Amino acid sequence: MEELEAQNTARALLALPTAALAWQGDGRPMISRIGVVMLDGALHALVSDLSPHTAAMRAHPAVSLLMGSDAAKGDPLNHPRLALEAVAQFADKGELRDRYIAARPKTKLYFDFSDFHVVRFGVEAAFLNGGFGKAHHLDWGAIS
Repeated sequence: MEELEAQNTARALLALPTAALAWQGDGRPMISRIGVVMLDGALHALVSDLSPHTAAMRAHPAVSLLMGSDAAKGDPLNHPRLALEAVAQFADKGELRDRYIAARPKTKLYFDFSDFHVVRFGVEAAFLNGGFGKAHHLDWGAIS
């Protein structure tokens, strides 16, 4: 897989509506599935205070995200996935409201609830596994 193909594959994965979020819980690692959207060259998520990952990200903002589709056929290890090392930063929800809802219309149902917050993920490293023999460390600026 050439660098340009790897970047295009990573961009396609970044357009997916969900990611697996790995976060640090009470001394133990944990993982959640979250909805995500790309805005202003960064991944964002709408999270609720009812979810344990919200408090965990406030206490320990270093997280990882895994983007990939659930493959219905074939060996799942041959399907591309993008791993991201990031720092969770709580953003101004009001500034992003209209664009976030435009990107994910169903969030309009709960976006304005007071216990919901927007998190911006400041990506520090990106690693694409495009399938067997197709691994690439990618520059975030080149794919976002």
